[in-house]
Amino acid sequence: MNVTKEQVDALNAVVKVKITREDYEPRVNEVLKKYKRTARVDGFRVGHVPEGLIRKMYGKYTLVDEVNKLVSESLGKFIEDEKLNILGEPIPSEKQAPVDFDQDSEYEFSFDLGLAPEPAIELGKDISMVSYQIKPEEKDLDQYVEQYTRRYGAFVSCDVVEDGKEMVRGNFVQLDAEGQVLEGGVSAEDTAIYLEFVKDDQSKALFTGLKVSDVVVLDVKTAFPNDSEIASMLRINKDKVAELNPSSFSFTITSISRFRSAEVNQELFDKIYGEGVVNSEEEFHKKLEEEQESNLKNESIYKFRLDAKKQLLDMFTAELPADFLKRWLFAANQGKFSKEDIEKDFPLFERDLKWQLIQNKIIKQFEVKVSEEEVLDFAKHTALMQYRQYGIFNVPEEHLLEYAKGMLSREDEAKKLYERLYEDKVLTVVREQVTLKEKSISGEDFNKLLETEE
Repeated sequence: MNVTKEQVDALNAVVKVKITREDYEPRVNEVLKKYKRTARVDGFRVGHVPEGLIRKMYGKYTLVDEVNKLVSESLGKFIEDEKLNILGEPIPSEKQAPVDFDQDSEYEFSFDLGLAPEPAIELGKDISMVSYQIKPEEKDLDQYVEQYTRRYGAFVSCDVVEDGKEMVRGNFVQLDAEGQVLEGGVSAEDTAIYLEFVKDDQSKALFTGLKVSDVVVLDVKTAFPNDSEIASMLRINKDKVAELNPSSFSFTITSISRFRSAEVNQELFDKIYGEGVVNSEEEFHKKLEEEQESNLKNESIYKFRLDAKKQLLDMFTAELPADFLKRWLFAANQGKFSKEDIEKDFPLFERDLKWQLIQNKIIKQFEVKVSEEEVLDFAKHTALMQYRQYGIFNVPEEHLLEYAKGMLSREDEAKKLYERLYEDKVLTVVREQVTLKEKSISGEDFNKLLETEE
């Protein structure tokens, strides 16, 4: 067996693997012996099938399989021994000569490799980056209070529609051009309408002053321009909305309710933080200030992440083996994407790959590591944030642990958690190594900055 490398240029190489009879014959013979011991062929007892018949039945398949295994093992070992930093995976060379397993006894396979360039980026105090300090504002704190009171609010029954902020429930029945019930038309019972979401003001005004059992006639396509909303209310497929002709419906009101925000009291504190954790409005506001400070810090870190990545990517001037990578992407995705799709999306892929190369250099240079304990803690934190999105703040530790272990048991999720932690640690290293220029900014101006990122 002979493995050689031909350097095409700084970013591309060809590795040739030559396999001789001496390399594969012992392995082929061993496999055929196993077939001979287990093969079931009519007219022969198990283990007594003639060797010639075994070779005729399984010989070529076994030869091809064992040669391919040898090639894969040899190629992988060569890349590891030579410490080649490759991108993607080796792919069969476009100049690969035909291989004839029927006639030849020696085989040569050629593989194209894409080589990773070394990012010429050295972190140091000569590099400056901005770190935004977002100033907390009283009106933002008021929004926190409003968010919580709305989150824990509820709809309460009322007698009449007054200000167009109510939710009305009732029954839809489709009408014909004369305003009579359309035979075979669409109908839906116990459907909710949130009047705030009615887009047409004249349609919304039709509900003012109505009570339970009152009937209103409206054109659903006028009242609700969004076909998805109409389909949901009438419980029909979205593509059927266009077929509604006429689109006039009667709606008989069966109940009216109005949303009422929760009161700022002990009951609200207990629902948010757990019983007895917060016992006064003063303590509540203190908690909100801590949450605000934490959120502003996270937003600042998020902005630094975007800016630092962009700045470091701008400093990455080395080229990548683009032609090789496009071929590899096409082959690796097995026809899921056309060459045109890959060409269109390649700039984004190239950017992500360059960022990965930058990260890898920093990870190696500064010996960045992520432990199993750290990723478990991060998984628990991620789980807690997901619960909080649904208004659940007090999650038992054992439940979080179980949820986190479940996340880590799924390979794709575990990989994402590890990658996120590594990126967080890399950016922490960047903050420590460069010169940080702190810049104070209002929340409003900061949000405008974020809008420019979109």
